[in-house]
Amino acid sequence: MTAPLTPFRIQKFLGGLRYPARKEQVLERARQRGADDQVIGALDTLPDRAYESPISLSRQIRQPPAS
Repeated sequence: MTAPLTPFRIQKFLGGLRYPARKEQVLERARQRGADDQVIGALDTLPDRAYESPISLSRQIRQPPAS
């Protein structure tokens, strides 16, 4: 069973990411740190723009539909 998708869970895969960061940088960092498909799917919903902080990024994340 997968843990709930929370901002804290997502941010643990983004440690060390320098802001501002674009969507592709966010996805690359999450992959480098071993993010699972659920986290990558949520990050993939982000609009393609620069995020100024972890908070601005977290506000834009939407839960992907359940498969």
